[in-house]
Amino acid sequence: MSTATQQLTMPRTGVAGLFKDYSELVKVRVTTLIVMSAWCGYYFGALKSGVPTLSWTLFHALAGIGLVSGGTAAMNEVIERDTDALMRRTAIRPLVTRSMSVLHATTVSLVMILGGAVYLGIECNWLTAALALATSLVYLLAYTPLKKVGPICTFIGAFPGAMPGVLGWTAIRGRLEWESFVLFAIVFFWQFPHFHSIALLYREDYERAGIRMLPVVEDDGRSTASAIMLYGSALLPTTMAPTLMGMTGVWYLMGSSVLGLALFYFCVRVWREVLPPSAPRSKVLARHLLQATVIYLPLLFALMMINSVV
Repeated sequence: MSTATQQLTMPRTGVAGLFKDYSELVKVRVTTLIVMSAWCGYYFGALKSGVPTLSWTLFHALAGIGLVSGGTAAMNEVIERDTDALMRRTAIRPLVTRSMSVLHATTVSLVMILGGAVYLGIECNWLTAALALATSLVYLLAYTPLKKVGPICTFIGAFPGAMPGVLGWTAIRGRLEWESFVLFAIVFFWQFPHFHSIALLYREDYERAGIRMLPVVEDDGRSTASAIMLYGSALLPTTMAPTLMGMTGVWYLMGSSVLGLALFYFCVRVWREVLPPSAPRSKVLARHLLQATVIYLPLLFALMMINSVV
């Protein structure tokens, strides 16, 4: 065994090591983005209800949604621990390095998922609890196994991925309404440029692990480029809907148009060149698109909330 491998499999020790393990187990950056999206949904639901946008209900909603999301991420790592071991980008996860036992991770994930759902039901409402639990189940029982089947996994996974804004909305409103579907649609369409760029960037990792994302199952990159272009195009008019529905003002409309055109530019670059997924230039374009999507969504939500219409 090499020194690098020995260091990789040595368990972390101390409070700092445990914190690092938990951060990786619950995918803290992804969970943070989910909580932020839920906050946006809650914010607009509170405005429509005429109640304060900052309250204990907000805390309960974000805490419960964060628990279910983090627990789902942890269970995903339990299920995919053997797959994660085959990919460089996931080889540092605690179940791969064995710094955390499978029993420990499974227990934590179940407590977070079930505890978070019950917490949402008690402190917010049972519709939000049921939707959060259903979102977790679709992610774990449909999207996760489909990753080994074919590219349809990305489409199926986009449904639970787009739910945080809806959960935030129902947490304060107690029902599904058209505004919540607008928030759902924005994140739904955004996910395709985001995840296809990740799949392009880490194609070899996914191929080694048997994950059949679109860039893995095709050689010329045409379908991936077309999908990025299609959903990137759909995102532009979708982000105008909050203004058309009276949720936001004209400054949001102008700002979202600028952000949307900027993101669309990076989608067009991938589509115009139509490079094989394994080409070095394809990796460069994918990285630029990925960076653009990561910047885009938080800025869009921030602009939406700042220029909201009471």
